[in-house]
Amino acid sequence: MRKKIFGIGLATLILVSAHLAEAQQPGKVPRIGFLGNSTADLEANLVGPFREGLRDLGYVEGRNILIEYRWAEGKYERFPTLIAELIALKVELIVTAGTPASLAVKKATTSIPLVMAAVGDPVGTGLVTSLARPGGNITGLTSIAAELEGKRLELLREIVPKLSRVAVLWNPASQFQVVAVKETQVAAEELRMKLQLVGVQAAEEFDNAFSAIVTERAGALIVLADRLFLHNRDRIVAFTAKRRLPTVYAYVELVEAGGLMSYGPSYAYMHRQAATYVDKILKGTKPADLPVEAPIKFELVINLKAAKQIGLTIPPWVLMRADKVIR
Repeated sequence: MRKKIFGIGLATLILVSAHLAEAQQPGKVPRIGFLGNSTADLEANLVGPFREGLRDLGYVEGRNILIEYRWAEGKYERFPTLIAELIALKVELIVTAGTPASLAVKKATTSIPLVMAAVGDPVGTGLVTSLARPGGNITGLTSIAAELEGKRLELLREIVPKLSRVAVLWNPASQFQVVAVKETQVAAEELRMKLQLVGVQAAEEFDNAFSAIVTERAGALIVLADRLFLHNRDRIVAFTAKRRLPTVYAYVELVEAGGLMSYGPSYAYMHRQAATYVDKILKGTKPADLPVEAPIKFELVINLKAAKQIGLTIPPWVLMRADKVIR
């Protein structure tokens, strides 16, 4: 009888110990993918806020979350290969920065959740059904806002009152760029401006693009939001300085590199907010149930040193509206 009781007790002790050991084992560390359009160096100011957002939510990279980074280096044809690598690693979700990367992920998978950190027109490009009800496996944040392109044209008109002809540097390979160009054309008609559309899809096309802008004698330039332009920002800024061409950019990085001014949503803020989407999805929320967030924070950055270099005086009422002035 004692042996039987001892045997039962021993078996119970083993079962309890096994359950305790199982309970004490650390949970599975989630692995996510981050697909960037450019390079790690160029997008450090965006990845940084994303990581900060994760830390605020209790995630420590390398400890309770793993991030696999892949960079296209401005070459969109690399996306299928990079996405295949992430899928092979069995990531639980993919974070993208920009429309081309998001479209490439949508084409590659309909099961792995996709969080767009900053995408142009997700509805117009077919990424989601609507902002309120994105559907499928995709959600995140959009950088598009009503009349954004028109406001950039208005800024150019304010600093160059007699401006009538504006060149637009865009990437025909990006579906979002097609939408942005249409919006720019509508705004130009309202402001009675003529546009010169100059398409660039690869780095080797910049020289011809610059020659076309000079030949057509554009009075100013708009550089739309595309990582190809961010990747080649030094060349673009050098050209505008040499030709003394007033330019408004979509990305603040080009102004920090010596460009005149930028106006657009805060991409750093959107990347930080993307972390909240990652957190909710990892905790079980379906992407289809998370509305796509429109931008709520915009920034005007002006480089007075660049203005002086091209012989331009920025009106005081424009300077007063600037969120940041580089002197």
